[in-house]
Amino acid sequence: MPKVYTRYGDAGQTGLLYGGRIDKDDPRAEACGTVDEAVSAIGLGRSHSSDEQVRDVAMRLQRQLFTVGAELATDAAHFDTFLRHFTPVVQDDVDELERRIDSLQEAFELPRAFVIPGASTASAALDMARSTLRRAERRAVSLMRNGYLREDSLVIPYLNRAADLLFILARYQDRHLPDELLTGER
Repeated sequence: MPKVYTRYGDAGQTGLLYGGRIDKDDPRAEACGTVDEAVSAIGLGRSHSSDEQVRDVAMRLQRQLFTVGAELATDAAHFDTFLRHFTPVVQDDVDELERRIDSLQEAFELPRAFVIPGASTASAALDMARSTLRRAERRAVSLMRNGYLREDSLVIPYLNRAADLLFILARYQDRHLPDELLTGER
């Protein structure tokens, strides 16, 4: 069995997906790491949910976010290699998130006040994932601005919609709870 540790990162650098090394605090490493944090938080939410639809949507999103992370971890010079192994985020991926949001939102009515995360363990983890994806989105904007993402990349709209989906998924998870528990208002 191969060892988990390689010692290659001990000097403060990490490898990009298809070649090249960058500092661990490079904006690309930051963006990838932030997406990875969100994937883990989604997994926590999924593990605490007993709702089959929540678990299914969460798992699908986790899988797609691995592809987003791979796109973020690929240097532009190696994008052709990426395309041999992955499909980058396309408009249909963004559209599918919108369809899922709309479908879930049909099942309940949003509270009329700000939701305070924590009504359930599952929804709290999904809200943590949402806020983490918002940070990933901000990091991706920096990557775009600095030329690390292709101009036609749809990673930013995808992350934006994925965070919206997580907000709705968390509310869907708690749809049977009274608004007072969700908003803290009495």
